[in-house]
Amino acid sequence: MARDQGQQLLAQVRRLGVPRRPLGDLYHFLLTISWPALLALLVGLYLAVNAVFAGLYLIDPAGVLNLHGGNFLDAFFFSVQTMATIGYGRMVPLSVYDNALVTTEALVGLLSMAMATGLMFAKFSRPTARVLFSRQVAVHPREGVRSVVVRMANERANMVVEATLRLTLLRDEITLEGEPIRKLYDLKLARGNTAAFALTWTAYHPITPDSPIYGATAESLKAVNAQLVASLVGIDETFSQTVHARHSWTADEIAWDVKFVDILTRTPEGMVIDYRRFHETKPA
Repeated sequence: MARDQGQQLLAQVRRLGVPRRPLGDLYHFLLTISWPALLALLVGLYLAVNAVFAGLYLIDPAGVLNLHGGNFLDAFFFSVQTMATIGYGRMVPLSVYDNALVTTEALVGLLSMAMATGLMFAKFSRPTARVLFSRQVAVHPREGVRSVVVRMANERANMVVEATLRLTLLRDEITLEGEPIRKLYDLKLARGNTAAFALTWTAYHPITPDSPIYGATAESLKAVNAQLVASLVGIDETFSQTVHARHSWTADEIAWDVKFVDILTRTPEGMVIDYRRFHETKPA
């Protein structure tokens, strides 16, 4: 999945006073980078390691049969054959030095192959949720009460069982001591969980007098840099593993006095979902 808004925000944060340990969190880094970046990194390391061993073989070129006059390409391809245990037999180590080097490279190749296989399997098998969130949050009456409404859809043709949704409001405030803080409020949903999230889910928070946004307007929310964050957690029935998804909306993405158009229709053949209109709204 593409990096969401939360990851983009974290990427913009400068951390001062925290020592950087790139190698200490290497596994997490390799799991979170994109597939093209990971493949490019593995290919680059493979070529670099073989180039290093080629240079080591050139220290004693006479110790490898048919390594013509210190030719780097011959040494490089001999290194590739050794690391992959191909063994064509045209070039053979003769000296003790080159035999020791072949032994070392064979071990390096075995360990690197195991680590690369494990890393790619872990990245490939990591469960992810494909949840589509509406581009906007709609505010309109629901069950006779003005409500904050968000819409989600499961893009996979399976179910997320025991799905739980949390909706949080973040806004800037000033404490009684005059200190600026970023405060979080959990918005109570009319239904915050579902036994099976298969198609779409429209969740809403009634703006009652005890709601943190009771009496708020578009202008007042922009003034306090308000932000809504939705977090969904459930169990993917295919993998039987926990998956999660989240999305955030700024105050500019809260649409007042509109509601989402209906995208579910029933036909004699069954249910039809029109994802082309998923983000569309109309006057409430």
